[in-house]
Amino acid sequence: MLINFQELSETSRVWIYQSNRSFSEIELEEISQKTSQFLTSWTAHGADLNAGFEIRYKRFIVIGLDQNLQSATGCSIDASVHFIQQLEQEYSVDLMDKMNVSYKQGDFVAYKSLKDFKTMAKNRAVSKKTVVFNNLVQNKAEYLEHWEVPASESWHSRFF
Repeated sequence: MLINFQELSETSRVWIYQSNRSFSEIELEEISQKTSQFLTSWTAHGADLNAGFEIRYKRFIVIGLDQNLQSATGCSIDASVHFIQQLEQEYSVDLMDKMNVSYKQGDFVAYKSLKDFKTMAKNRAVSKKTVVFNNLVQNKAEYLEHWEVPASESWHSRFF
């Protein structure tokens, strides 16, 4: 069952999918509609899942699942991965590669391979103060507090 992302409890599990490029306004509308449709019918062993989503910075698809009523199962997680893979194919984007880094440069969100980000850190093109996106957060509370943080407060700190 689709619910408003803001209404999800702070213990809700989150999955963050970062795109290797920004989506256009038309793509954002289509992706929002498709994600709404998917989450409306998302189930685990026939039981509705209370889930919501938001799209941030025209680049990040964040799906939240309130597991207080019904938890995700292997099959339901597989279904969500399949849905994201369909979006990847349809929009020619990379959403599943966790070996890439997104970070802020002023108001702009940059996207680099992990190797390039390490080189940039070594060359001081980015610093411990650079705002990065920690897509490894597990729940909504962590997402709200620790997703968009200085590199020194994330797993990215090991590169400095």
